[in-house]
Amino acid sequence: MSSSTPRALHPGAWWLWAIGLAVAVSQTTNPLVLLIAAGVVTFVVVSRRSDSPWARAFKLYAVLGAFIIGLRVILHVLVGLKWGEITILPLPLIELPSWASGINLLGDVGLEGLLAAVFEGMRLATMILCVGAANALADPKRMLAALPGALQEIGTAVIVAISVAPQLAQSVKRVHRARLLRGDSARGLRAFRRVAMPVLEDTLERSMALAASMDSRGYGRRGEVSRGQDHLTGIFTLGGLLGMSVGSYGLLDRESPDWVGLPLLLVGIGLGGLGLALGSKAVSRTVYRPSPWRAPETLTAACGLLAAAAAFASLRCEPSALTMPLNPIGPPPLPWLMTAGLLVAALPAVLTPPPPLARVRDRPRRRVDPCESEGSPA
Repeated sequence: MSSSTPRALHPGAWWLWAIGLAVAVSQTTNPLVLLIAAGVVTFVVVSRRSDSPWARAFKLYAVLGAFIIGLRVILHVLVGLKWGEITILPLPLIELPSWASGINLLGDVGLEGLLAAVFEGMRLATMILCVGAANALADPKRMLAALPGALQEIGTAVIVAISVAPQLAQSVKRVHRARLLRGDSARGLRAFRRVAMPVLEDTLERSMALAASMDSRGYGRRGEVSRGQDHLTGIFTLGGLLGMSVGSYGLLDRESPDWVGLPLLLVGIGLGGLGLALGSKAVSRTVYRPSPWRAPETLTAACGLLAAAAAFASLRCEPSALTMPLNPIGPPPLPWLMTAGLLVAALPAVLTPPPPLARVRDRPRRRVDPCESEGSPA
């Protein structure tokens, strides 16, 4: 199904793929599964990202994930609930007033509790990595053009917000290049002071310029609509959101009735779709270059949704394999259903067309000797 002709996939396919992986990751704290998911995400991004500015933001999300893991460990040591039989860091317990009786400041840090904090941080970091993969693979401007008309106003704000990270990566590179040209070799805190303000200022200016250009092209403007249609759109949209929220809760809660889970979720999706269809009629717009939805897009979205379905199936069939045994500490089990779903999620790296590159790397040309071009004398 892979095509040799470079082509950018529909941004919605990448976002559905990433959301499916993030939902799958949210169901487990097994470090082995989390590492597999992070490896799958990184493999797909490295294989199918372009050379555009937003594609360079994936490293920032990886750094943010590592920071979250470290912050989660620090918070556990400072104010977390200490538990575990193996003490690895004996610290004095600081007594707090009665109004803060549920908070433990310092105290002996157990190995089991510390590992639990690390695995929870890994889960959140992997989910952020999935979002970063979608941001690196999908063009945010094409994503805005592909959104329904009813979501145009919200989509404008969201696209401007998520474009900050790619703009930040590009600004860091440009400021670093300017420092090298000036001969500035400062490092450490002095270099951070000289780089931070220009980077933030340049990022904010570029994001505001994007918002201004979108506003000048008519984004976020609505046409005339009757009051009855407006009320009906709001009822359908609100009902769809409530149905999807309660249905999602029913899927996650194994003790809820059967009709609260998948049926209510499908009803909510249907009502939300009707609300979007009615709201889109109030927005008149044209698309210069629509993004096609073909077989590679369907495959990509299906792989991500299949990973989420495999995670829910593992939650029903083998729930103990989705958590790390900490009491007592043991090796992490391998949930076969979820692992198979994650491996399927790596197929877009090889079964989708390669992205078009803005900068074509030309092959080095062979230097021709002038004597050879003139020919030998008769």
